[in-house]
Amino acid sequence: MSKNDKKQQVETTGHEWDGIQEFNNPLPRWWVWVFYVTIGWGLWYTVAYPAWPLLTGATEGYKGFSTRGQVAADIAAVEAQNAPNNAALAASDLATLQTANPALYSYAVNAGGAVFRTNCVQCHGNEGMGATGYPTLSDDDWLWGGSVVDIAYTVSNGVRNESSPDARFSQMPAFGDILSNEEIANVVAYVRALSGQEADATAAAAGQQVFLDNCSACHGEDGKGDRMVGAPNLADALWLYGGDAATITQTVKNARFGVMPAWSEAFRDGGLTQAEVNAVAIYVHQLGGGE
Repeated sequence: MSKNDKKQQVETTGHEWDGIQEFNNPLPRWWVWVFYVTIGWGLWYTVAYPAWPLLTGATEGYKGFSTRGQVAADIAAVEAQNAPNNAALAASDLATLQTANPALYSYAVNAGGAVFRTNCVQCHGNEGMGATGYPTLSDDDWLWGGSVVDIAYTVSNGVRNESSPDARFSQMPAFGDILSNEEIANVVAYVRALSGQEADATAAAAGQQVFLDNCSACHGEDGKGDRMVGAPNLADALWLYGGDAATITQTVKNARFGVMPAWSEAFRDGGLTQAEVNAVAIYVHQLGGGE
């Protein structure tokens, strides 16, 4: 019997393409049994582990496995490992920590970076670069003080919020209800000249007296601000909302009232522990603008 005759004894599936027939050769027995085993293993898996979707979740499985629980257990293990460092950090004198305990300071910088990237980067940007209306934290221009202790206080209590009774608070009047449009235009020209920008000299000269009469009480006669009341320095090139004439005019007319939440766990659910507050204060302080 020839080789071709032997092949012709095998039944075909009935499929034929361009004269090519598909033989109905049975699968190897070992392959069939492996296939059955995988079916059985799949059925067992759907019973043993979370699998079937329900209206409010999924079946839990008799083994009680949970990826969320696994992550929670890992986090708890890390927190237990870091507990001594966190306790020491919460009780530390932030002003002297860098020299008194360099190892703990290094831990605080790394821990604070994680806190910052989780809670602060949305407003203050990556590495504290800031955005319009959100202060840059990597320069040396501070509304309320840039010492590590000042920063920790601001993180804990926030600015102009209703959560903490000790929140930083200042209120600029809306001078659109107080000054005429001409006076506002003049004081805007004076402020722009004060910060080294181009401005009409005649208007700036007239605006100086408007500034002294209405603005110097908070911003100082030299326009360099006052951290005790959160009044910004107007004599430099750094602007929270913008230093162009239109933006300054809007600020003078309508004022600004930016709010920062109080991050301490004492004032919000899920807030930061004292160790986390201290850590993020140290992280921000070392970004480059701390004093």
